Amino acid sequence: MAEMKYSSRRWEDMETDVLVKIFKELNMIELAPVALVCHAWRSACSDPLLWNTLDLGLLKSNFIQTRASPYIWVDDRSDRKLMKALRIAMSLSRGTVTCLVFHFNLYMKDEHLSYIAERCPHLKRLVMPAWNRITKNGICHAVRIWEGLESLTMPSIAHPSYIMEEISRSCKNFSQLKVMGTFDVNFASAIATNLPNLRVLSVRCSILTREALLFILDCMDYLEVLNMSHCLLLESLTSSGKKKVFRELDGGIRDKTARLREFFHCQSGSCIACDRMSSDEGLMRWYRYEDWFWREDEVHSLALGDYGKLFDEACLDLGFRN
Repeated sequence: MAEMKYSSRRWEDMETDVLVKIFKELNMIELAPVALVCHAWRSACSDPLLWNTLDLGLLKSNFIQTRASPYIWVDDRSDRKLMKALRIAMSLSRGTVTCLVFHFNLYMKDEHLSYIAERCPHLKRLVMPAWNRITKNGICHAVRIWEGLESLTMPSIAHPSYIMEEISRSCKNFSQLKVMGTFDVNFASAIATNLPNLRVLSVRCSILTREALLFILDCMDYLEVLNMSHCLLLESLTSSGKKKVFRELDGGIRDKTARLREFFHCQSGSCIACDRMSSDEGLMRWYRYEDWFWREDEVHSLALGDYGKLFDEACLDLGFRN
């Protein structure tokens, strides 16, 4: 009987696509020692298929609200944990991250943002709902690096013109914006003036003034998709501070929205999100509700979906939980 010969392959000689498929089952803490095995494994651990989206939506700051600007105090340990997570992720990803997601209670500083920007120069989408500790110079510096930025989810800010101007100068492919918070005519004017070619705008679960809505519909000719679902639609604040709330859209507004490719609107008394907006008087207290609730959006390209594997609950148990 002829002797049978068997050939075996070493792990380091496996095809990269096979390694990537295996490594997709690991979070970034588990990937860190794997990347040290050999050059082939290090290369597979940095594959763009693993790092296209870095969702740190489970990572939150340990903070206290204050009366003075920036209206937030953050524990130093939270800052150190964030920087530790960023160092691991940036070292492994090697500049391949194109989408970054942060929690609405993650309050980073300029140094964190600068660290990210310099190591993720090809970023196309940023979800960063909390800017309390980010300065004007900090965010503008990052945007100048992100020339390919296409989509931004941001909080409502008092003076939005500066960031819209920077996006207009630096990000020629920018097309999608989501604002979480109050959306007034000042914000609408800043967008229409600096981003007239914006295609998608979501202000869901926000206080929205009728004047701002009309400004957007009248001035943004290239807008294709508008989401104002679950908004508290106001005329304005009266001198006594009482809010005049519109419970439905009038015919004039509906006529103007008819030109849009997609228009999302909900002000239903039977809608859970609308009921929560009413209970919270227009300032959605996201922390009261399910962890996934803030991640939703009727616009498919702005919805976040699942957290993903790179930074999962197991990572929190490995030293990142507050």
